[in-house]
Amino acid sequence: MFFDGQEITAPGCRMEFVRRKMGMVFQSFNLFDNLNIIENVMAAPVKLLGRSRQEAYDDGIRLLKRVGLAEKAQNFPSELTGGQKQRVAIARAIAMQPEMILFDEPTSALDPTMVGEVLQVIRNLAGEGMTMMIVTHEMKFARDVSNRVFYMDEGGIYEDGTPEQILTLRSAKRPECS
Repeated sequence: MFFDGQEITAPGCRMEFVRRKMGMVFQSFNLFDNLNIIENVMAAPVKLLGRSRQEAYDDGIRLLKRVGLAEKAQNFPSELTGGQKQRVAIARAIAMQPEMILFDEPTSALDPTMVGEVLQVIRNLAGEGMTMMIVTHEMKFARDVSNRVFYMDEGGIYEDGTPEQILTLRSAKRPECS
């Protein structure tokens, strides 16, 4: 797998290079339970990018506003819903100013109301031109925000194309159940 001209799956790949350019939003949020929300968002920019705590705080509040959670900045992850935790995880990823964000099933652990909140944040990122790779079973969402779709099974790519080619034409070819 190549990213920005570097084979990131090769032995000896400088992962710090990848970590600074690629954000990750995990299915299970992976927030630090001992840190409040703003501290979760600030941690990587301070530690990895060398930003001052004040600069990271100001940027963190701006990002929490962007995902609709500025009022929760002093709360701890245990005080948030699943959808709120996922939106914090997105803000945390954006705080590193990545060129690309990877999403691993960002809505799988959420109830239907929370799914909508998280998908709206991702739609907004897509509208702003953020490059994203999203593993999802939400086909309508994939159709709405994608410009390229890979249909995968057991680690292999079976189809690659536009959302129209993969999701619309594919479903039209399926036989109706009787």
